[in-house]
Amino acid sequence: MTPFTIDSATEPDIPILLTMIRELAEFERLAHELEVTGDSLRAALFGERPVAAALLSRVDGFPAGYAVYYHTFSTFVGRPGIFLDDIYVRPDFRQRGIGRALLEAVAKIGMEIGGGRFEWIALRWNENAFRFYRSLGATVMDEWALLRMNSRAVRNLVAAKAMVPA
Repeated sequence: MTPFTIDSATEPDIPILLTMIRELAEFERLAHELEVTGDSLRAALFGERPVAAALLSRVDGFPAGYAVYYHTFSTFVGRPGIFLDDIYVRPDFRQRGIGRALLEAVAKIGMEIGGGRFEWIALRWNENAFRFYRSLGATVMDEWALLRMNSRAVRNLVAAKAMVPA
């Protein structure tokens, strides 16, 4: 097993995080949806009011993978939780335990805050990911559907509300 490290990402890691985010978007066939910039990522992770955090894995100092997560809250559980927004291991570093270690590191952060849930989403066509996640004890929530509005849809919703007479 190749030794690797996992540490909290720092501001100087922004360029490599951006590179790996692009790699993940290509793998997921979603590069056309990328809007992230160095400035937006910096603000989200290290700004005045950070809304997310990142872990970075390295092998011999070379960036091998990352995880981005943020805190959530469940009214049903009545406690905070963790949502794993992205997890990515570069192809040359897969099957070395890095993905599992990144998941464990994020799960540990959730436990440290008294978290009641650890959640994430995966693309249905990524069968390898589903097998891996199930092997760790994750449950696929088939009865729930992810709903999303992109920034244009949000602007339209807010603009429509502003146009409704009082």
